[in-house]
Amino acid sequence: MATGPVALYTVAAVAPSVLFWCALKAPVVLRRWRRRREPAVPIGPPIEELAADLRRVHRLLAELPSGASAVRRYGTRQAYDALLVQACREVEVDHRLDELPEGFDRGIERLRVEESLAERGLSVS
Repeated sequence: MATGPVALYTVAAVAPSVLFWCALKAPVVLRRWRRRREPAVPIGPPIEELAADLRRVHRLLAELPSGASAVRRYGTRQAYDALLVQACREVEVDHRLDELPEGFDRGIERLRVEESLAERGLSVS
């Protein structure tokens, strides 16, 4: 038996499937290639602005008068936590601020996050 006709039959049988597969995968490959060539667009504000906001809200939180309402204290802490979460996302620090309820554990997590950010060059205080 000659191998020429078998090889020709194999190519004729497989070629359409290969061509259709390439036609389906080509747009995906092109999209990935273009995405890799494009510069990354930052999602949030510049890190300098974020750091300034963090320092400002940290100062507000530290300087709250003793007679401040519970709503004002809670709102300021929530704003500070939201800024900490943004900063963690920007400098890739793991945090659990979204998971923990308000209280002692969340306060400890705030301190840990502040220290982690400081180690990466983003001083909060």
